[in-house]
Amino acid sequence: SVLEKKMPIEFSISATSRNPRGIEINGKEYYFLTLEDFKKKIENDEFIEYEEVYPNTFYGTLKSELYRIWNNGNHIIFDIDVFGGLKIKNKFQEETLTVFVQPPDIETLEKRLQKRETDNDSSLKERLSKAKLELGTASKFDFIIINDKLDSSIKETVKKVKKFLSL
Repeated sequence: SVLEKKMPIEFSISATSRNPRGIEINGKEYYFLTLEDFKKKIENDEFIEYEEVYPNTFYGTLKSELYRIWNNGNHIIFDIDVFGGLKIKNKFQEETLTVFVQPPDIETLEKRLQKRETDNDSSLKERLSKAKLELGTASKFDFIIINDKLDSSIKETVKKVKKFLSL
C-alpha cells in the first residue's frame, strides 16, 4: 500500500468468522476462523475489539496481531468496522488517529459494491443499510476523507497520518 511504503506502519489483519471470498488467503486478507473458534477466542479475551457485523458473522482484531506488528517496529493501521474503530479510539485515545473514509454518496457506494460482484441482492441491501448507519458515526472520527478521487484521498490521508506520527 502507498501508506506502508511512505511510513513505518503496517496493516493489521482482521479475524473473521466468514468464509473466504474468491482468492482470499488466510493470514493475508483475514485470519479466517470458524464461528466456534471465533467465539472461543472471545471467551478467552483474545481480541482487542470485535463486532458481530452481520448475524453470526464476526470481525475482530486479535491482540496477538498488535504484538506481531509492534515486534516488527511498526505503527498499526486498521481497516475495520466503524464501531470497532471507535472501541480502539476509546481504549487508546491519545495513541489513535481515526479516519472515516466516506463515499461521495450512497449511490456511488452501491455502484462500487455492484462492480465487485461479491454480493447477491439481499446482501447488497444489507451492506447499504449498514453503510447508512455507519455514516451517522462519521462526526465521531478525528477526520473524514471523502473517497471521490483516489489520488487526492491518499495524499490527504498520508499528510494527516505523517503529522499525527510526527514524521
